[in-house]
Amino acid sequence: MSDKDMREVYTETLMELAEANENICVMEADLMRATGTSPFKEKFPHRTFNVGVAESNMVGVASGLSAGGKIPFAATFGCFAARRTFDQFFISANYAQQNVKLVGTDPGISAAFNGGTHMPFEDTGLMRCIPNLVIFEPSDTVSLKKLIRQAAEHKGCTYMRLQRKGKNALYRETDEIVLGKGNVLKEGDDVTIIASGYIMVPEALEAAGILEKEGISSTVIDMHTIKPLDKNLILKYAEKTGALVVCENHQKACGLFAAVSEMLAEEMPSPVEVVAIEDQFGQVGTQNFLQKEYGLTAENIVKKTKRVLERKNG
Repeated sequence: MSDKDMREVYTETLMELAEANENICVMEADLMRATGTSPFKEKFPHRTFNVGVAESNMVGVASGLSAGGKIPFAATFGCFAARRTFDQFFISANYAQQNVKLVGTDPGISAAFNGGTHMPFEDTGLMRCIPNLVIFEPSDTVSLKKLIRQAAEHKGCTYMRLQRKGKNALYRETDEIVLGKGNVLKEGDDVTIIASGYIMVPEALEAAGILEKEGISSTVIDMHTIKPLDKNLILKYAEKTGALVVCENHQKACGLFAAVSEMLAEEMPSPVEVVAIEDQFGQVGTQNFLQKEYGLTAENIVKKTKRVLERKNG
């Protein structure tokens, strides 16, 4: 485990970037305490903008700042970042070819006690429809730190799904993590498990351990960048294993599973199963309860892996 949680690393990394680049700025929609960006405000008060509970306006202002040469990181809960700001982000930021870094916190079930209204099960799907937008979801504090730095350097808009709380440490500081390229965390021959995000990547690794004890060898890929998709890596392992399971803290429709399946349908038709939210709304609960309720567990990954292997071998 990391000694710092995700939002601490988010803020500290932005502060380091701001030290080196005066154009880096932070935007909030009255959620500074939730996002943990107060230290940034204390150090860079003139580069911190809290627009209040006005998320669409925040993205409009961020687009204006970008037009003036700034690099705004604009954060709010993912439900608001995706659903409420979509038009402004689509037109004022992306269509206008600006450089806005939109951050949607508490993706999927991680909204927990905020309940169904605050659970973005569809944000990746919405964002995938925006041309040229880069979409990514770090799985731990190390990948968060490295991917934010690359997002800041990227010329164009990005959307990050950020788990605020938690101290995952899956990577070493020396590991290479590249925006747009998936990371193979475990090599195997029988099946490929592709996962994204703070919740599902550890579940995929746990599932791989269970499968290993049953004589099933699995490759596990952290597909932290959902768009652009690392097609070459997926095709390599689709050819090697002939069966895939996609795992995401998102609706089955329109997210990572859809992206992988669409690409394979065009390039290399292969049996694919999915562990995701099955056309449902969210609800209040602990993360453990919600993972079991929606099947976002290692046990369900094992079940879907056996199913896809039956299809592969049948």
